[in-house]
Amino acid sequence: MSGPLQFEIECQSSSCGARLGRVTVPHGSFETPAFMPVGTRGTVKGLLPKQVAATGSQILLNNAYHLMLRPGDELIRELGGVHEFMQWHGPILTDSGGFQAWSLADTNLLGEDGIIFKSIIDGSKVELTPERSMRVQNNLGADIIMAFDDCPPSVDAASRVRDQRPELAAAHDKQVGSDHRRRLVEAIDRTARWLERCVAAHDRSADQALFGIVQGGPDETLRRRSVEQVTAFDLPGYAIGGVAVGESTEVLHATVQMTAPMLPADRPRYLMGVGYERDLVAGVRAGVDMFDCVLPTRNGRSGSIFMPTGRAQIKNARFRADNTVIDARCDCDACGGGFTRAYLRHLFISGEMLGPILLSLHNIRHFQRLMVDIRRVIRDDAWSSLADTWPVLRTPPAEAGHRSASADLTGNHAGSRSMDQ
Repeated sequence: MSGPLQFEIECQSSSCGARLGRVTVPHGSFETPAFMPVGTRGTVKGLLPKQVAATGSQILLNNAYHLMLRPGDELIRELGGVHEFMQWHGPILTDSGGFQAWSLADTNLLGEDGIIFKSIIDGSKVELTPERSMRVQNNLGADIIMAFDDCPPSVDAASRVRDQRPELAAAHDKQVGSDHRRRLVEAIDRTARWLERCVAAHDRSADQALFGIVQGGPDETLRRRSVEQVTAFDLPGYAIGGVAVGESTEVLHATVQMTAPMLPADRPRYLMGVGYERDLVAGVRAGVDMFDCVLPTRNGRSGSIFMPTGRAQIKNARFRADNTVIDARCDCDACGGGFTRAYLRHLFISGEMLGPILLSLHNIRHFQRLMVDIRRVIRDDAWSSLADTWPVLRTPPAEAGHRSASADLTGNHAGSRSMDQ
């Protein structure tokens, strides 16, 4: 393998932009399109690495910002790097911390040099710059690392943000002011300047693949400008950022469909922090290769089940005497192990920790099974068959404005960059 990453495209759909491939990095390889479970603090909460691997997950995501705060990136380096530290020996991607410009906008100070945060641990001031983000990620030792970017608010703050964290919505409004386009321009130009600094500061380019991040909101002209700026740097891969920040599903899909084809066809394309089933399929059809989201585990811990027909809440009374498994076609430890819906409900009602563990495993496996089927329909060019197996793809999620669920309203991202997996 020449360089830190090799991307091979096996086949391309003849009816859309979807492609089937494989990414190889120093700690192994993974099939694309790929879904990455989120292990923000060096763990997919409640699950052993071998359990996560058994779901079909081939690559995980860690958050550099949170590992920098605790236990510290230098300590992790001294202990052999994040792979050894968490005993996951497959590929790992780390997020840079740039998203916190959005999710912690009410407690941070954004400037040209970087972001000054109020630590979520002890309230102390923490400065994160492009150079420090690279140093942290170099210390952690992930296979793929992300450039430090400026992620601006969406044109309309999500209603969930306004309802549950009005102070964050107010901070977003203050950032945007009366000219949202000006804020988008500021963000894409700053992201490009920060990328230049990241490239200069990246000390492990031989074994860590640096991905650049494209911004620009839903504006095609600005997205194209950002793509031109970011792809001016010859990087192993590129990401679509600035989505899942409060915009509608329709705007999200339109933005991805517009942006993905602008990115180099011979490099992996990564859509950051997006994870509902319809969003994944829309991204794949646009030409995206990599995804991550916290939804499977966060929802699993609260009793929310993902199924091919849609979501359900295991704590509902209708499951009290239900002697069937969640999904008879699923081979996860919950379904394949014969644990009934009635038993799972009992675990949650009783506060037993096994309940969140089993639902987290099931939900991750749900998304990995979807990715297996997506890869199959790309290979066979049989897209019409996908919705027959996954009826959830036919209708949008039941909750209005579901895209706002990408914001964990404790101040962290509920997708790739979340503390609350």
